[in-house]
Amino acid sequence: MREPDDLSTFPGGMKHSTRPLSPHLQIYRPQLTSVLSIAHRGTGILLAAGALFLVYWLNALASGPDAFNFLRSLAGTWYGQGVLLGFCFSLFYHLCNGIRHLFWDAGVGFELSTAYRSGRAVVAASLVLTAATWVAAALMGGGA
Repeated sequence: MREPDDLSTFPGGMKHSTRPLSPHLQIYRPQLTSVLSIAHRGTGILLAAGALFLVYWLNALASGPDAFNFLRSLAGTWYGQGVLLGFCFSLFYHLCNGIRHLFWDAGVGFELSTAYRSGRAVVAASLVLTAATWVAAALMGGGA
């Protein structure tokens, strides 16, 4: 029997298809669920980096006023504020999306319309919680 033309043979006689296993990125249209999944992984990485910054901050706090004031002045710059804002958003996004995943672990929310609604709610809640945190910090005099 003749084999299909889209199969080739590995050494040892194993067959594999030469067709792509998944759509190419050039033709794949990102969906909200895939973008949020990638964002969840990205915010997890940012949180790990932020944990290292937290350790550095605690070390500066324990090292005395000069080290702490240097770090505080660095955090007061526009790029320092940007890093802190990104870390804050990452924290809330990862938290809210983690709660969404807990519902999925319980078998709730897999319907496409529900998945899209909960995804939008995660982004909205993350933005609201980030804004509320920054407003509260400003009202308490937490500006650098």
